[in-house]
Amino acid sequence: MSPFIRVPLGLLIIVFGFYMVKKTDKFMSWFGRIPFAEDKFGQGGSYFFYKLLGTLIVFIGIFTVTNIISDMLGSLACVLSHCNAS
Repeated sequence: MSPFIRVPLGLLIIVFGFYMVKKTDKFMSWFGRIPFAEDKFGQGGSYFFYKLLGTLIVFIGIFTVTNIISDMLGSLACVLSHCNAS
């Protein structure tokens, strides 16, 4: 992917993830509580889950900006399709 597309896209993903961590209440009002997170993490588990998901999205944005994501996805495709990457 061209750096002229990859860098702004990655920065947009980073901003979205940061916004998700910073404004967790807004995401709670939009999407509501997550029963799985409430069961596994206890009271307030949905807030923790949204913050965890936002942090993961920030890392995906960083990987996109630095073009590490293409190597990771290529390796995953190689594992799933049993190719020989020597």
